[in-house]
Amino acid sequence: MHLLNKMFVLPEMKTSEIIINNPYLMLMFEHFEIKLEVHEKTIDQICNENNISNNLFLCIANLFNGYKPDKITEYVSKDIQSIIKYLGNSHKYYVKEIYPRIQKYIKEIYKINTHTEILMLEKFFTNYFEEVTEHLEYENNVVFPYVLNLDAQLTHKNSNYTLNSYSVIEYREHHNDIEEKLTDLKNLLIKYLPVENDQQLRRKLLFCLFELEYDLNIHSQIEDTILIPLVEKMEKLGA
Repeated sequence: MHLLNKMFVLPEMKTSEIIINNPYLMLMFEHFEIKLEVHEKTIDQICNENNISNNLFLCIANLFNGYKPDKITEYVSKDIQSIIKYLGNSHKYYVKEIYPRIQKYIKEIYKINTHTEILMLEKFFTNYFEEVTEHLEYENNVVFPYVLNLDAQLTHKNSNYTLNSYSVIEYREHHNDIEEKLTDLKNLLIKYLPVENDQQLRRKLLFCLFELEYDLNIHSQIEDTILIPLVEKMEKLGA
């Protein structure tokens, strides 16, 4: 997505203004479980009301606006809780909302465009979705419990979880780029697949793919530039 007005978000700004400037920030608010009823409140006020640190909120908001943050390496338990909640909610958005919508549009296209190439599109997306689901399940079932329980031990909270030899290094190695195949999918639709009375559906499908790609890119940057460096710091503290 190309932003017409690239805005660097600051805590004293009105929340409504940054959303109007970049509507994709509504996804960030959903992932943080912040209600979209911001009145005239500033970013600082919204963060205080939702128990999210300004630093973390501003880092992610500015990622949405195209600014890469400096790595956050100061461990704060509240930030870890917020990041895992954010990433977990983004997974739900992918699996329960955006992927079913994409699949629906592909099936609708095939109803009116029966070229064999359209079947290739459906097969390509199905394989891609299986790969993405495997990646998200790995994060949900392995990475997130590990991080939350490492946090619980560092903050002396009760935790029945026994930390094993797992390390965030394994996560970094497992962390594949699931965005590349989205580019291939867009290229298929724009460059190669024959059009037959499906222009409007194709446009809706492409908009979905661009929306997904935009959010996935932020998701990956949060993991690479914020979460992983923080967990590396936590592991050193717990060693």
